[in-house]
Amino acid sequence: MKILVTGGAGFIGSALIRHIIKNSNHEVVNIDKLTYAGNLANLTEVSNSERYIFERVDICDQTKMHKLFNIYAPDAVMHLAAESHVDRSIESPLNFIETNIIGTYSMLEASRSYWKKLIDTKKNIFRFHHISTDEVYGDLKSFDKPFTEKTPYDPSSPYSASKAGADHLVRAWGRTYNFPIIITNCSNNYGPYHFPEKLIPLVILNALSGKQLPIYGDGLQIRDWLYVEDHARALYEVITKSDIGKTYNIGGRNEVTNIDVVKNICDILDEVVPERLGSLNSFRDLITFIDDRPGHDKRYAIDATKIEQDLNWKPQETFESGLRKTITWFIKNESWWTNVLNGNYLSNNKGVL
Repeated sequence: MKILVTGGAGFIGSALIRHIIKNSNHEVVNIDKLTYAGNLANLTEVSNSERYIFERVDICDQTKMHKLFNIYAPDAVMHLAAESHVDRSIESPLNFIETNIIGTYSMLEASRSYWKKLIDTKKNIFRFHHISTDEVYGDLKSFDKPFTEKTPYDPSSPYSASKAGADHLVRAWGRTYNFPIIITNCSNNYGPYHFPEKLIPLVILNALSGKQLPIYGDGLQIRDWLYVEDHARALYEVITKSDIGKTYNIGGRNEVTNIDVVKNICDILDEVVPERLGSLNSFRDLITFIDDRPGHDKRYAIDATKIEQDLNWKPQETFESGLRKTITWFIKNESWWTNVLNGNYLSNNKGVL
């Protein structure tokens, strides 16, 4: 099978591509615009594979996307390309509307145009897998049950609203055109190659540098944490085994408050790099509380029962084991995150324009 992956140089997309190349015989065509969050260094270990191809293209450019479909003739699309940082969406919502909504529309139309021309045997196996977020559901109170696939949408930020809009487009294309779609909604991911503006890598790198560890509000916001490589396995199970029209929630069953995430990171760092403490008694001494984010959701929680039962998938990592692996990776890969923080990786993101 040949799989076209959008956003494959990003955090989750690169984990997915690494998983496919390492654990299957499938081919991957990686389509990525290489914005600030796209980094080809995330794919170094698979970039020399004969089954991997990279094209630097903006998914909003329908002319180029149509050409790529005709050139590579994929059997499936896994659409991950998206703007995903909530703070950035509050500051610059237009970028999120363009990439997450217009970009998804562009991908749907390029895919549908290609799909319509396929012979029946190829048409019957084609899938368009849209990868989304649990943030489309809004937030939960402490006593609410976790999100299921039937939870009504109630997005809170420009980011989650743009992803909700994209989800609705995908479902509409499935219903209106009988287009073979699948949707997955995941909880918060963490792990190797995570862009440093997100909570876990930000805390790790700030702590290693002796900088303050900023916590929004009281830090009691709850998130369900999913190790990125577990997510990649789940996405692969979905694209290779799921029926058309299905929706799956993918979560780690790890509900943790933000403040406890930070404390857990500090405690592990106290243990594994005590020489970096300097005059500190503990990395916890660096914790500082800042004004809360506007519209900050209080709690996310995923009920992953459906994918567990239908596709026999379960996360392999606990939050403790995944967090230790993540911290170890960042300690051992200082050159990667130093290049990211300095912006040096952008000049190395060479591709075909």
